[in-house]
Amino acid sequence: MTDAQIRKSIYLAASPDTVWAFLTEADKLATWFHPAKADLVAGAPYALLADDGSEICWGEVLEMAKPQRMKWTFTVKPLAGVVTTVEWEIEAVAGGTSLSLTHTGLDATEAGFGLLTALDNGWDEHFGKLRKAA
Repeated sequence: MTDAQIRKSIYLAASPDTVWAFLTEADKLATWFHPAKADLVAGAPYALLADDGSEICWGEVLEMAKPQRMKWTFTVKPLAGVVTTVEWEIEAVAGGTSLSLTHTGLDATEAGFGLLTALDNGWDEHFGKLRKAA
């Protein structure tokens, strides 16, 4: 069953355009998430890399509405071929930006709980790095 979801929101002391750059530009993705093979482009596949240069996560950018919204497919090796979806919402707020992530299509079974919690923890760690980088 794949109906579990992860929702995260953070506030960043940066403009929506700056936050967008950190979500889409290869060099900026490397500062908080993983290095990318190239900038993310609507309708195109993407791959983020581990320290050894192997692909750690990959998918396709489904939608981009700069600088408000983006939607990707997303998978990693532990998902064993299951493709999930990550949606980003960016909103200007007084003094900065609100960034929200919704990660859907995750395994809601007891067997999938370990991976669900690992992804949840991973997003927390990456958001902490993004807060410092942006």
